[in-house]
Amino acid sequence: MKAIVTGASSGLGRDMALYLAELGYDLALVARNQARLDNVAQEAQQIASAHGKTITVETVALDLAQRSACEQLFARYRDERIDLLVNNAGFGLFGDFTDTPLDRELEMINLNVVSYHVLTKLFVRKFRRDGRCRLLNVCSAAGFLAGPRLATYYATKNYTLKLTLAVAQELRRDRVPVTVSALCPGPVDTHFNATAGGEFLTPGASSRAVARYAIDKTLAGKLIIVPTWQVKAGLFAARFLPWSAQLRIMDRYDRGR
Repeated sequence: MKAIVTGASSGLGRDMALYLAELGYDLALVARNQARLDNVAQEAQQIASAHGKTITVETVALDLAQRSACEQLFARYRDERIDLLVNNAGFGLFGDFTDTPLDRELEMINLNVVSYHVLTKLFVRKFRRDGRCRLLNVCSAAGFLAGPRLATYYATKNYTLKLTLAVAQELRRDRVPVTVSALCPGPVDTHFNATAGGEFLTPGASSRAVARYAIDKTLAGKLIIVPTWQVKAGLFAARFLPWSAQLRIMDRYDRGR
């Protein structure tokens, strides 16, 4: 079995890669920073060995904010059996919409939306031919909401969540033996806040716990994966609130520095 994990150099991507190593998956780890990828690859090998598994780990240093890099990644694995693709690369940006830098927002859209779109399309086409494959798009609870002070980030996650749901239904309708899953956590204890320049009202969930939960549910074929009861309860309650109330709550919840 072989898995590709993007954004694998830190955070959820790293923790999902390490859990997949524990399960005995060969890995292709993708991110921009080669040195960090090499460290994760070494950790993955050590974990696999500790669990009596022998795996191969490849590192692929690419900036997936560039469409050509997404196409390059697909071309590299076009003819290989890939059992699981984890689309995880992405980042956020705190600040009022009129204040945040446009170039940084466009970079975010390219990474959070365009790369997901391109890789989902290319690999789902491949998976339809290969059969018995799985795809996990790391979305967010933000995909169900709108986020003042994180307007562009929330919008990108709305796109990837709705894309994932629609593709999953097309596969289900056609009885294709391929599953597509959407991971929708709330805040997770990663480098997200430092990169985004802000913080949430509540502390983040354990990245390791979310990663393991996400992989287990993906391998079980679950469509929407929400890791914690607090987020599940919040999303359920939001269904009964008017947009005006939701927006006031989220404006207080997403606290930029």
